[in-house]
Amino acid sequence: MRIGTGTGQFTARLERGIDALREQAPGFDVVLVDLPLPARLNALRQGELDLALARGVRAAPGLRVLPTWTESLFAVVSVRHPAAGRAAVGVAELADGPFRAAQDHDPSVVAALREAPLRPGRRAGTVGDTIVEVGSDPRSWTVLPADQVAELRSTRVRAIPLEPPTTITGSVVIPDELPSTCATAHRAAFGD
Repeated sequence: MRIGTGTGQFTARLERGIDALREQAPGFDVVLVDLPLPARLNALRQGELDLALARGVRAAPGLRVLPTWTESLFAVVSVRHPAAGRAAVGVAELADGPFRAAQDHDPSVVAALREAPLRPGRRAGTVGDTIVEVGSDPRSWTVLPADQVAELRSTRVRAIPLEPPTTITGSVVIPDELPSTCATAHRAAFGD
């Protein structure tokens, strides 16, 4: 099974989903294919992937989008940021500092902030690099979904829930022609 994913995304969800699918069919091999979202969807259309995980996709021509989970979004700031000790923070309160996004940052996460006044900062190469840069700058910030926050290992940053709470929908995306029994199994495997 060829599963499309993004750099540093969905790790815990992939592990749970693959384990759940293996309970039903122990003999299949898994190949994870790391692609940006548009390439992931095109690879599905071309038959190069069997399914993909994606956030923020509502529809995709030639594909079936199965909303499967909802994730909270968190602001990530330096432990020296003025908001670091807060229980929750509004995006408008962070807008004075530069918003950092990686080249491989999930575009749907940024799109969820569409009404926020973002002041873009320099783009880093990866989400990991972005976290290092945010940890080094007491004014900059970024936003990550809950699954990426759970994997943060830096002691230089703090993840803070957004106020008002902001969520993003994650989906299993499959080819249109996949039988509904397979679609149901994939959705159940990768859901919460």
